[in-house]
Amino acid sequence: MPRKIHLHGVPLQDGTYRKGCEMGPSALRTAQLAETLVSLGHSVADKGNIAPGPLPELTHPNPAVHSLPIIAAWTESIQATAAATPADVFPIFMGGDHSISAGSVSGMALAPSDKPLFVLWLDAHPDFHLLSTTESGNLHGTPVAYFTGQPGFEGYFPPLPRAVDPTRVCMIGLRSVDGAERTGLKAVGITTHDMRRVDETGMAALLSPFLAKVKEAGGRLHVSLDVDFLDPAIAPAVGTTVPGGATFREAHLIMEMLHDSGLVTSLDLVELNPFLDERGKTANLLVDLVASLMGRTVLDRPTRSHK
Repeated sequence: MPRKIHLHGVPLQDGTYRKGCEMGPSALRTAQLAETLVSLGHSVADKGNIAPGPLPELTHPNPAVHSLPIIAAWTESIQATAAATPADVFPIFMGGDHSISAGSVSGMALAPSDKPLFVLWLDAHPDFHLLSTTESGNLHGTPVAYFTGQPGFEGYFPPLPRAVDPTRVCMIGLRSVDGAERTGLKAVGITTHDMRRVDETGMAALLSPFLAKVKEAGGRLHVSLDVDFLDPAIAPAVGTTVPGGATFREAHLIMEMLHDSGLVTSLDLVELNPFLDERGKTANLLVDLVASLMGRTVLDRPTRSHK
């Protein structure tokens, strides 16, 4: 079914010390994301890049935390954009590091709909640190804790009018989880599937029950896709490479199943760092994956080498 799609660039790289993610939206545009979606019959409007508002004066007792004012400002702007999404529009937030999801997910939870919001988190990391527990101070490791309403963000991040129920979050592809995150995830009931479980069970067996849960609840589904969900052999353009990620076919299978479900209503594409890419290899792969999510079948997909 043709969709009305809005593309939002989020050139944010302050959630980590490594530079380059601010070029992610441009790389996705260069890889012809919009043109690919139009070729599938969708209506696409590139809404340009979101910009942060004024920086608040903020400091945190955890001395490791850095870039807090700019991340708070970005989160507020992204949240406002997401919350204003019309009910008939499918927004794609083109990051930027994964801190963009603090705003995109919390904003989609506020968007006009009577359907509960679920989140599929495709990432090597759970990004479930509190401001008080992060040792690196990189705030791209905190968005899930924030948008599920965990404590300690009050007075630092924007107010959270409607938190996402942690039991409506499913993580697939985990393979780098800190001790504090492991404890927190168990406490709140987020569904977590690491790569060992993927190896033992397969992607389809893990994703199907979650999709059934979303359907049974009459929910809408936000998908947050981090480049490091993918194995670095096929997607090198990421600053947090962790070996043993999803293969080309595993990633496409997820996207094809998501399309078949008809449940996905919004999408993040994050942590694409073109400075680390190989002749656009990762950006092109992301565009191919989005195409699978939006209806391109295996037989229709043009041949493209990712070697």
